[in-house]
Amino acid sequence: MRQQKMVVNKDLQYERSRCTFDPVEITYFLDGSPEKTKQRRDQEQFFSDVLTLKENMSKDYKSHKEVYEDSLRILRDVFSKIKKLQLSRMEEFVLAQKIFPGRLGPALFQDGNPILLHYAMFLPSILGQANPEQQAYWLNRLWPGNVIGTYAQTELGHGTFLRGLETTATYDPETKEFVLNSPTLTSYKWWPGGLGHTANHAIVVAQLYTQGECRGVHLFVVQLRDVETHEPLKGIIIGEIGTKLGMNGVNNGFLGFRNFRIPRENMLMKNSKVLEDGTYVKSTNDKLTYGAMVFVRVNLLYELLHYLTKAVTIAVRYSVVRRQGQINPDQPEVQILDYVTQQYKIFPHIATCFAIKVTASWVWDMYNTVQSELHQADYEKLPELHSLSCCLKAVVSADTAAGIEQLRLSCGGHGYMTASNLPTLYGLATAVCTYEGENTVLLLQTARYLVKSWIRTMIGESLPESVEYLNEVAKGVKHRRWSNDLECLIDAYKAVAAGSIRLAAEHLNRRIRDGVTLEEAWNQTSIELAQCAEAHARVFIVKTFAKSIKQLNSKSEEFRQVMFQLCELYIVYWALKNVGNFLRFSSMQKEHVPTLHSRLEYLLMTIRRNAVGIVDGFDFDDRILCSALGAYDGNVYERLFQEAMKSPLNRETVNMSFKKYIQPFVKSNL
Repeated sequence: MRQQKMVVNKDLQYERSRCTFDPVEITYFLDGSPEKTKQRRDQEQFFSDVLTLKENMSKDYKSHKEVYEDSLRILRDVFSKIKKLQLSRMEEFVLAQKIFPGRLGPALFQDGNPILLHYAMFLPSILGQANPEQQAYWLNRLWPGNVIGTYAQTELGHGTFLRGLETTATYDPETKEFVLNSPTLTSYKWWPGGLGHTANHAIVVAQLYTQGECRGVHLFVVQLRDVETHEPLKGIIIGEIGTKLGMNGVNNGFLGFRNFRIPRENMLMKNSKVLEDGTYVKSTNDKLTYGAMVFVRVNLLYELLHYLTKAVTIAVRYSVVRRQGQINPDQPEVQILDYVTQQYKIFPHIATCFAIKVTASWVWDMYNTVQSELHQADYEKLPELHSLSCCLKAVVSADTAAGIEQLRLSCGGHGYMTASNLPTLYGLATAVCTYEGENTVLLLQTARYLVKSWIRTMIGESLPESVEYLNEVAKGVKHRRWSNDLECLIDAYKAVAAGSIRLAAEHLNRRIRDGVTLEEAWNQTSIELAQCAEAHARVFIVKTFAKSIKQLNSKSEEFRQVMFQLCELYIVYWALKNVGNFLRFSSMQKEHVPTLHSRLEYLLMTIRRNAVGIVDGFDFDDRILCSALGAYDGNVYERLFQEAMKSPLNRETVNMSFKKYIQPFVKSNL
């Protein structure tokens, strides 16, 4: 969408005039090509009237019930627009998957989308885990809209630990049905988006029992509500869980079962099966069930990218417009972006945006490659992909949530206002730290893969690309002499990760040799194991970032220079953040630290001139950015005042509480 004609703040206009590169190069880089940029802009323009309608209604002054109902009204408007495109069912599915979690989705549904899981989890599970007959049956009901689905895995008492889930699905061979039960309060499903009042079906993850044995967790399609009346079916206990830090339009719900029966065919049987007589046929590879989770975690990287790019856009533009304090006593008040501490609060997170972008693209390509190989029964790369998706989701979501909070703080008191959109972005980002796998648990899952890889290294086996740096440590290869250049730093990241993995594996094995059980030894070593998984993720990110920047040969020299500066800033920033481990495991010595810190200060200074141009390249229309502080024109104070006047308390000069409470108090002579 083109920005409307406006009077632009003079400080912001000056910053744009001195940018050394064309910001559209950033736009094309992030979108993938000029053609894709045009497609995205056309798509955003297509939904502009829905965005404008939403803009006039502030969610902050509505009840919880009204927020949910408004999200469905917007959903109706969005789909009425999509219908006008006359797309095929699959094209509609692809478009919904693209816009709902993407740049546009959080602007349309600022407090969350109640049918996001229908597209992000329910449909992908049908496509990935159902056999051809089941796909035909369910897709014929999904495409017309008769089925609105969600994904019910997490329970009140159990989350990431799937083996601990308590919901049961017991096969009855006489009726050829599964009987679902929630044996305890803690077994109630808790958290699924859209479960409260929106969805009429769910993919339910439950412990399968057949022929007297528990076969572990499996997926079942379960109808929850009558498709005509929307009333819950008999044996279904269902409702909404209440308000949260954010995402209050998502309609997260709870779900319990009392002897609820579903046909045998409702168990998704692409991999594991239950025959009519109750015979259980195990999957050829139990890791095939990772598919939906990996898909979601890869998509989450893009979602986090959108949150962070919005937040840095807001913080940079505000920091250019806001003038406060003096650096030199005889000079006027300065733009707060001129303070080096402010640059330190903001610029590393700009760099992180590009680190996330290139990392997400790489992992997405790997995901598609692995999916193709799975069709050929080639499972070799699946464990590597799973381990990467776990640690990257954990590290990127933690970095994004912490980054948005720091960006909010960089905007002072105004960043605390919901009109800035920073509190909402923080609520969205911090939620990702716990859903689709709690971050510490995910790091420990990656650590299992890393320990196994270390063992393989010690016996001379070859390793996949993402962990092949372990071979250098195992072979005793000496680190290069410290030089403070990019290659030296990347080698140092490898040394830190490899050293952390080696020590964690050695400490784990020592405890086992001392007679501690494997499980307890793992628990006792878990701090080191989580840390080595984070270090592994950092290696992958910095390697991918640096490699992608080196391949920008077709871009302008000015653009490549800015990208190289951002890449170096990311690498130097995190090296200094973890300087203890760099001194411990790499060839860095304490005398190198001041030089590296000086390099950080230099990079902040060089990026300062182009900061506005970079965030302009993120190409956010004001209606998508949703921020009084970050609007393209920089008219911060006028917009903040306009937002203040939307408060219901400003509709009257004297509130009824004056006569009821304040006046009696004032006259009471207390």
